[in-house]
Amino acid sequence: MTDLPAPFRAGFACFVGRPNAGKSTLANALIGTKIAITSNKPQTTRHAVRGILHRTDGQLVIVDTPGLHKPRTLLGQRLNDVVRATWAEVDVIGLVVPASEPVGRGDKFIAAEIAELGRKKPVLAIVTKTDLVAKQQLAEQLLAVSRLGDFAEVVPVSAVDGSQLDLLADLLVGYLPESPPLYLDGELTDEPEMVMIAELIREAALEGVRDELPHSLAVTVEEMSKREGKDLIDVHATVYVERQSQKAIVLGAGGERMKQVGTQARAQIEALLGSRIYLDLHVKIAKDWQRDPRQLRRLGF
Repeated sequence: MTDLPAPFRAGFACFVGRPNAGKSTLANALIGTKIAITSNKPQTTRHAVRGILHRTDGQLVIVDTPGLHKPRTLLGQRLNDVVRATWAEVDVIGLVVPASEPVGRGDKFIAAEIAELGRKKPVLAIVTKTDLVAKQQLAEQLLAVSRLGDFAEVVPVSAVDGSQLDLLADLLVGYLPESPPLYLDGELTDEPEMVMIAELIREAALEGVRDELPHSLAVTVEEMSKREGKDLIDVHATVYVERQSQKAIVLGAGGERMKQVGTQARAQIEALLGSRIYLDLHVKIAKDWQRDPRQLRRLGF
């Protein structure tokens, strides 16, 4: 008697947690390619980003979400709305807590809100950044995290050294429903190219900025076209800030800082598109855009 093949599973799992918990880095590591930009600045992720992991036994769609936080602007409120809308729709939730920081009020708040969903869907606690702590500190953190809620699993992982990523993927796939594949084989994300390009430019622009400026940065790609007769794509993009003083910081002396942003972003975009690009960047002021519904809509929020 031959063994019957295991059922194929496909579905969605979202990573949620406070800002800088390591959600985007973990999502990128599991997919094996960059689907979400990363930075040590809070609120780097501003929308739900889907990455697709293809396996012989299933297809796991990982949804990376913005960090859930106490909002101070209309943008912050909308980012929180994205998180709550996402976890209501997925098959399994991964609450991400870093091993390198004590469990705090933000973690407790998110865990309590997820608990209000009841037992409708499994919730895994994922303790990230285990490469940054000693074994004793990790053991204490795992115990502290386990007390946050009634989790289906508590899994320590490191996106940097790859520790237990395969185990995490196995566990997540195991909680998905039996289903045929949801995406074509080889497809790694359903993010539109222009959105990914805008995000890569914003990631480059976030390098080295501080204080409130990271929150005030937004990027839109105005136009993208292949130059006639050449293996070259023209990309025209705008970096938005909220004040004149911020514009001066982003540009740098003699525009030097923006040149560095362009160089870094261009390399990432060329890798994404597999083609040479000409990147035309401009910096504009959109006064208090984080609090203005009309400007938020124009910028894609």
